[in-house]
Amino acid sequence: MKKSILLVDDKPEIAKIIMLYLSLYEVKYVENPIKAIAWLKEGNIPDTIISDLNMPEMTGEDFLIYLKSNEMFKDIPVLILSSVESSANRIRLFEEGAEDFILKPFNPEELRVRIKRILR
Repeated sequence: MKKSILLVDDKPEIAKIIMLYLSLYEVKYVENPIKAIAWLKEGNIPDTIISDLNMPEMTGEDFLIYLKSNEMFKDIPVLILSSVESSANRIRLFEEGAEDFILKPFNPEELRVRIKRILR
């Protein structure tokens, strides 16, 4: 059975690239955390979540905090994508429970390898 990934990013063009490189997995794409939460609450539990950091309506950080404070979702590994290079930001995200962090623009092959490592 294929491992599943929930991809949350407000930019469909980025999502298409990610989905292309992660075609070994079953990838569910939604364009914001609000839709992601609704999908999760329907009983869908992915093997990992990839979330952009800067999104309208709800940030990736707020989404991460929500996931890690929810008994049903707290064990799902979350990889954060961000275009902002900030050591303090990364440290805070790791403290809040992020499994990994990749800076945009990223090498899709590196993302593939990091996801493979998370899903071991």
